[in-house]
Amino acid sequence: MMHTELVTLEVDGLNIVGQLYLPAGRAPYSTVCVCHGIPAKIPDLHDRGYAALAEQICRHGFAVLIFNFRGTGDSGGNLDILGWTRDLKAVIDYLCALPEVDKSRLSLLGFSAGAAVSIYVASQDNRVSSIVACACPAEFTFFTKVDEPQSVIDHFRSIGAIRDNDFPHSAQEWLGGFKLVSPINYVAGISPRPLLLVHGSRDETVEVSDAHKLYARAGEPKQLVIVDGAQHRLRQNDRAMAIVLDWLKSQQKN
Repeated sequence: MMHTELVTLEVDGLNIVGQLYLPAGRAPYSTVCVCHGIPAKIPDLHDRGYAALAEQICRHGFAVLIFNFRGTGDSGGNLDILGWTRDLKAVIDYLCALPEVDKSRLSLLGFSAGAAVSIYVASQDNRVSSIVACACPAEFTFFTKVDEPQSVIDHFRSIGAIRDNDFPHSAQEWLGGFKLVSPINYVAGISPRPLLLVHGSRDETVEVSDAHKLYARAGEPKQLVIVDGAQHRLRQNDRAMAIVLDWLKSQQKN
């Protein structure tokens, strides 16, 4: 019987809200921290989302933490990629302070922008023992190449990811954060820790070539899996999640 508890962390004066799942059995547990991507639209209240994935992983003996980056879900603040890196650092601090967490087996499972943030943070934090990056962009070119930054900001305001009228103070600085966090510049720093890259062959948001670029730049040990026919939302693809779960279980044995 798994146990769940609500987690609220304060980061930059904001509440970052998550849910911790603890499996049956004796602690400490191998632990997976799940990092979601940037919302594409107003959330579907009927989609159990990452909670269902967390339960699936927890049933295999892992402790799992899911949380909302700032500007999403029940967490406070506004969408800000550099802020997301600070959110994840605080979450890792929290997990490493828990007696239930095996400090030597802390994995990040990131999706899209959450995968990018995972690579950025883990490249500078050796407490992360392994990483799974699903549908990860090599660079945030879809933001940095826009002619009208305000149109991007207006989009995220319309779906509730930018909530304050006076945010961001500088559109150029806000977009510059996405350029800074580009995973292609940090993925080599994951080695010698294991890295799994998973990408859909029909990803409509992040080109498959991004996965190949990241794989080429990464050090060993590394693995790239292209899921035939899969699109961007790999969380909803059973084959992709089975691959991820099998890989995470293989890391427990190392």
